[in-house]
Amino acid sequence: MVLVSVMPPLLSQLQVQLQASLPPNTPPHWGQQQDTATKPRERLKKPPLYRVLLLNDDFTPMDFVVDILETIFRKDHEEATIVMLHVHNHGVGVCGIYSCEVAESKVQQVLDYAHAFGHPLRCTMERA
Repeated sequence: MVLVSVMPPLLSQLQVQLQASLPPNTPPHWGQQQDTATKPRERLKKPPLYRVLLLNDDFTPMDFVVDILETIFRKDHEEATIVMLHVHNHGVGVCGIYSCEVAESKVQQVLDYAHAFGHPLRCTMERA
């Protein structure tokens, strides 16, 4: 217990030396818990979404369009057929809604796939 009563002067001397060795911008209560003002948390906006659209043409077979919808857009056969018929009857149909990067990728996959099989199928995207 005698050491405890002798230690406070030594501790205060060490604290003074420690404060002197710290960088000039260090707060005076370094190492102690202190109240700090926190900035209000900024609300992040959700990224905009884009529709991927298939455009009708008179040359691409309906079965090929169904195949694209099943392979690239992961539609089941029934849903792919419904979208294909909508494209056929109305001239345009929505394949899916994605973030910008994913939508761009899907459009390019459709165009590359159609080109590889010699079909003039067109695909585009628009902001949802």
